[in-house]
Amino acid sequence: MAHSAYYLPLDLSLAEAARRFPFLAAPRAEDSHKGTFGTLAVFGGAAGMSGAVVLAASAALMAGCGKVWAGFNQAALPLPFVAGFPEIMPATADTLARRGDVSARAAGCGLGTDEAAHALLDTLFQTASDTPLLLDADALNLLSQNETLAAAAAKCAHTVITPHPAEAARLLSRTTAQVQENRAAAARELAQRFGAVTVLKGHRTLVCRPDGEMYENDSGNAGLATAGSGDVLSGIIGSLLAQGCAPFAAACAGVWLHGAAAQVLAASAIGPAGLLAGEIAPAARWLRNMMIDNKLK
Repeated sequence: MAHSAYYLPLDLSLAEAARRFPFLAAPRAEDSHKGTFGTLAVFGGAAGMSGAVVLAASAALMAGCGKVWAGFNQAALPLPFVAGFPEIMPATADTLARRGDVSARAAGCGLGTDEAAHALLDTLFQTASDTPLLLDADALNLLSQNETLAAAAAKCAHTVITPHPAEAARLLSRTTAQVQENRAAAARELAQRFGAVTVLKGHRTLVCRPDGEMYENDSGNAGLATAGSGDVLSGIIGSLLAQGCAPFAAACAGVWLHGAAAQVLAASAIGPAGLLAGEIAPAARWLRNMMIDNKLK
């Protein structure tokens, strides 16, 4: 849901943002087509959780991806098309997993942890090849429950994992309090264990590479503490991966854009109280285009 007018926060510099995250500010070639900006496959949406995969898929489109599939972890499609977002291509998750013509995959948003979800992850890991893969939410819960799946995930290249503190704790067999006591150490351990860029969400989200390089995010506000916000973040990062941004750069830029969008919304009298997850991606789209326009001037 787009707002009629957004306002740039006084403390947010478009020029500085473009310097830090050049991929976000890069102008688009006039002869571009939808294939230029990649295809993302989003997997999730078990029964009762269809909204999670729709939030992620719609955010991916608004972050600039050329085409987006939404794979629902259900025996049959819960809807013939996605209301409000006819641009999203729906499929059952198992059917979508067999497609090879995607640029990146994102799995976990409302996925569930049943046998079908387990089988889906197994298929994704076996067919990952060099395709970037983002794992969030229930995908991470499944890894924490199954050592075989966790070992298979660790063998995948170009992987991004996006745990919140409780998910990180389960992956590390610790308490949430222990993760929060030393967030940097937890992020480094997860990045090394899974060979993945790790996004440890929370206040001042951390992004860590397997070699230990760390980015601490400085954007965002308490408006992001709302159901579905993490699904939107997965969609934004997955979108940047599909567009060709490298995993660490995509994670850093995506985390920043997600947080900065919340700042735009607060400056526009939307939030922090009552901010809806579905309001984040339209603000992020506006902000990215402001960055592009500013660079062209």
